[in-house]
Amino acid sequence: MNIIDKIISSYLNNKTLYIGEKVTMTEHMIQTAMLAEKAKCSSNLICSSLLHDYGHFILENPDMLVNEMKNGKHEEVGFKFLKKYFIKEVLGPIKYHVKAKRYLARKDKYFRLLSKASKVSLKLQGGIMNKSEAKQFEKNEFFEEAVKLRKFDEAAKKFGLKIKGINEYKNLLTSKLI
Repeated sequence: MNIIDKIISSYLNNKTLYIGEKVTMTEHMIQTAMLAEKAKCSSNLICSSLLHDYGHFILENPDMLVNEMKNGKHEEVGFKFLKKYFIKEVLGPIKYHVKAKRYLARKDKYFRLLSKASKVSLKLQGGIMNKSEAKQFEKNEFFEEAVKLRKFDEAAKKFGLKIKGINEYKNLLTSKLI
């Protein structure tokens, strides 16, 4: 099975609820990609949005980690797996989307938008960035894309939303392979 078929199979076969939310991980990631499309983002960022939480598919039991108050570092797990296959412009926002959450949470308005589950995971992921961490993160090559991705990420938790099928993204995924 090639990597695109493996990814599509993961989306089709995983019915696990996204940690603490009312949507599945598959629904969440497709909704994230659809928001990037609606915002007329680059195809690279749409692909990043689609794959940003792929590490949750690889982790044994993400819910258990949260229940045990452990950070599974899904962004690193997903990045390490996907870097063998995808271009860096897709991978960068995936790798840094958790840092973007920590960065954005510095603003009270954004923090209040976070779901209860996102606030729990924020603590596990290192909490709100301090000023020094934020200045350093702003210099990151993928800063802007990671921040955009993270904003789509938080908004992509709508229960009952009609979403695209993962197969509709097959050409996009294929076009971003190394």
